[in-house]
Amino acid sequence: MATSKTTDTKIENPKPARRPFASFSATKEWAEKDRGWWVVDATDKPLGRLASEVARVLRGKHKPTFTPHVDNGDFVIVVNADKILLTGNKANQKAWNRHSGIPGGFKATNYADLLETKPTFPVEKAVKGMLPKNVLGRDIFTKLKVYATADHPHVAQKPQALVLK
Repeated sequence: MATSKTTDTKIENPKPARRPFASFSATKEWAEKDRGWWVVDATDKPLGRLASEVARVLRGKHKPTFTPHVDNGDFVIVVNADKILLTGNKANQKAWNRHSGIPGGFKATNYADLLETKPTFPVEKAVKGMLPKNVLGRDIFTKLKVYATADHPHVAQKPQALVLK
């Protein structure tokens, strides 16, 4: 019986220089170069509907290059936040609850009083609740600018008017 010699031949698959059928993959640097500025007038707009549209633009879902793990949204300026509309009897019935952490430290404030003392807080709270609950969501939230009056210091960025549906 004769023994046969086997030769080890290595087949190498060269890596292609480009990936012609690869899907789009956004990076942080790519997303930062294409940020826009939008301004929204909150006068007589329902709080939830305004917040959902603002959260959509902050997240970047209005762009065709939306990527869930990348912050590629735009800056949003909300003006006239003190004139937001709370439908029904929510101004008196809906409450903002907080606790100091010590026994007996529970406090509740209805939204009518809250709009008088902190007019920007209801909009910020509603939008923040619609963003991801992680580092990305906290980073996205920094692009929201809310003002109680019609004046804002971001005129140099030339914001476009955002029309709500």
